[in-house]
Amino acid sequence: MEAAMIPLIKKLRGLLANEYNLEKRVRKGVKSLITELEMMHAVLSKIGTKPAEQLDEQVLMWAGKVRELSYRMEDAVDGFLVRVEDVGHDHGSNNMKNRVKKFLKRATKLFTKGKALHQISNDIEEAQWLSQELGDLRQKYMSDADTKGNGDAIDPRLKAVYKDVTELVGIDHIRDELIEKLCDGNERSKDQLRTMSIVGFGGLGKTTVAKAVYDKIKVQFDSVAFVSVSRTPDMTKIFKKILYELDKSKYATINEAARDHEQLLDELRNFLQDKRYLIVIDDIWDEEAWGLIKCVFSNNYLGSRVMTTTRIGSISEACCSSGDDIIYQMKPLTDDHSKRLFYKRIFPQGIKCPDELEKVSREILKKCGGVPLAIITIASILASNGQDQQIKPKYQWDNILGSIGRGLAGGGGAKDMQRILSFSYYDLPSHLKTCLLYLSIFPEDFEIRRDRLIWMWIAEGFVQGGEQETGLFELGESYFNELANRNLIQPVHVDATGKAGACRVHDMVLDLLCSLSSEQNFATILDGTQQSKSISHSKSRRLSFQNSMSEPTTNLVDAKSMPQVRSVVLFRTNIDLIRTISCFQVLRVLDLEGCDLGRNGHDVDLRYIDNLLHLRYLGLRSTFVRELPVEVGKLQFLETLDLAENGSSIRVIPPSVVRLKCLIFLDAQDAVLPVGIGNLTSLEELTGKLVDVKELGQLVKLRVLYLCWNGSDESVCNSLVESLSKLQKMQSLTIFGCAWRARSDVSWDGFVPTPQLRYLLFTRCTTTLPRWVNSSLVPLLSYMHVSVDRVRPEVDIQILVPLFVISSCRPTKINTLVSKHSLLALMHSHV
Repeated sequence: MEAAMIPLIKKLRGLLANEYNLEKRVRKGVKSLITELEMMHAVLSKIGTKPAEQLDEQVLMWAGKVRELSYRMEDAVDGFLVRVEDVGHDHGSNNMKNRVKKFLKRATKLFTKGKALHQISNDIEEAQWLSQELGDLRQKYMSDADTKGNGDAIDPRLKAVYKDVTELVGIDHIRDELIEKLCDGNERSKDQLRTMSIVGFGGLGKTTVAKAVYDKIKVQFDSVAFVSVSRTPDMTKIFKKILYELDKSKYATINEAARDHEQLLDELRNFLQDKRYLIVIDDIWDEEAWGLIKCVFSNNYLGSRVMTTTRIGSISEACCSSGDDIIYQMKPLTDDHSKRLFYKRIFPQGIKCPDELEKVSREILKKCGGVPLAIITIASILASNGQDQQIKPKYQWDNILGSIGRGLAGGGGAKDMQRILSFSYYDLPSHLKTCLLYLSIFPEDFEIRRDRLIWMWIAEGFVQGGEQETGLFELGESYFNELANRNLIQPVHVDATGKAGACRVHDMVLDLLCSLSSEQNFATILDGTQQSKSISHSKSRRLSFQNSMSEPTTNLVDAKSMPQVRSVVLFRTNIDLIRTISCFQVLRVLDLEGCDLGRNGHDVDLRYIDNLLHLRYLGLRSTFVRELPVEVGKLQFLETLDLAENGSSIRVIPPSVVRLKCLIFLDAQDAVLPVGIGNLTSLEELTGKLVDVKELGQLVKLRVLYLCWNGSDESVCNSLVESLSKLQKMQSLTIFGCAWRARSDVSWDGFVPTPQLRYLLFTRCTTTLPRWVNSSLVPLLSYMHVSVDRVRPEVDIQILVPLFVISSCRPTKINTLVSKHSLLALMHSHV
């Protein structure tokens, strides 16, 4: 709900800067509007912690109106900035013709700026009036009780605690494995207090397995307790419940007793000091809560055991702080167990799955991904009703299969599943909620590149601020990592430095995100299904055109009637739609990655992009577009320009690119970068071929450089080394050099790398290993690949030993493996 609020408040504060010369009355209005919006944001943050069904209708209506006000006001501010910023660049001699042009341009700019100031003044006044009206509505119709919600419904996870063991499938071996890990030990450690933490994705059955272990071994202990913590724990109630579970007779009236935390902790420690106990703390969400709970457990050397369950990796690590503790990563069910559980729920005993349902059932199980909650939920929807035990017809199975991944519709089971998964969503801070919700624009089973996702978040304004030394991308990386830590995304392609190259979203999580996205009017998915056809686009802000579309897009959307759209992402080629995108005049994100724009007879003219003056992200990766138009230089707010994986379709980047002062990411792959690239001082990531290497030294914010370099003499190499030495924020350096590397050895030996360097790849740059490759100069280096012509055994070994343990040495190459960085490094040497 808060997606548009934070970027807007930041931009309004920017308007107060003196260079915009706002009238005193307008400045006062901006300050008043900021105050109103900050108060609204505080209320929205509270509302955002509750599911929609726990909020009154007027609360949801109010939140929707605030969201629309935020979007409209941000569009107005961006429109003002477009009109007042200087986008012109004059070149050429200072003749009379140019002086006349400059005079006319200044006159036009003054007139345009005057109109812009008048327009923003009107917009501010209107927004002030609307915000005050919304404030009055909140006072009139919404009390504090409304924003706090209608109370929690019955927790559907309780069913897992009280489930009959005869209903369970596939947990016997997991239960027995965990019992062996938890209870066995050598003579030295078996009497020590030991903790096991079960961690994993919501719905995997963590509570069910923990309860199965608990029920199996609790007779071996003097005192036992099984207690759930939940997202918003009441620690007093939790401590009282533990006491009651430990001794129901002694603590029969504990709930009525007036005791504070300290008294309850003392009572628990005294009770447990001479007992061999087993305590399960289920569903921990907060490290602070665990920090208080663990004070209860003293090591009395009686072989006591503690089990915890959580969805969050960092919390499982906090629970298991000693060497004997165990973290168990919960895994999905096997295909065989998934099938058994599915069929057991649907078919009465003795009835086999009909042949015509075999294929669709396999497809459904594939989408469930071995998650027991998903399997049980889908099976409950398909199970026969009544006493006739009639199996539902195949078309209903096909309908269920088609609905998974787009907001599953169904009965109570589906709602329970979404509610269980939604606990993870509502536990997120507001900025992570928005970033996670953005994943709903990607199709099911889609592999989402990490960098693509983070730059799109940045373009949308979801990544805000951060510390002075932390850039937006690094902050976005921390968001990505936190979503992985909470098991809401599944990292894939983890590299030698431990970073995931991409992620996937489980179909059940995608169902939840699509449902929430629809409720909040966050994004519109257009895939040709009946569900997408019924969606009204009048207020759509983000459009995702997906692969499964079975009819022309032009039948589903009228671009001219949707000027408010901010993001357009295409997962299939649609030339007709691409030609109408210029109608989306406040567009921030245009991602055409993978669309065929230059092959198979397609001829797409991208000159229309000069109308997209608000554009922050232009994704043309793998489009094989034949030419980047000179008009791209008009996109003054552009932050990301991705031209990678286009083969040789784009050979030269137009000179107008050097006007893009806001550009942070530029991947031109093998294309030649224009002279003047040094003007792009905001660049953090750069890939391409440089004409003038001296300009690199001006790009002092560069973190990632992937350079194709064809320098042919020592002076050019000296210039490159001098420029690179100025880049003190460099973390990843990749250089593909030329055939004249013998002349560059002296230059490279004089290179002093930044201590921030983590990744180094040199190919055809030097004949020998540079002397600066040592642990004192590059203490953070975790991956190195250097291709050289010859090895100097005594010298090179002395350089490498501080960094790597030599694992083998052969005539043709040296492999260096696993040093203090515990990561793979590879150095080829051709003799």
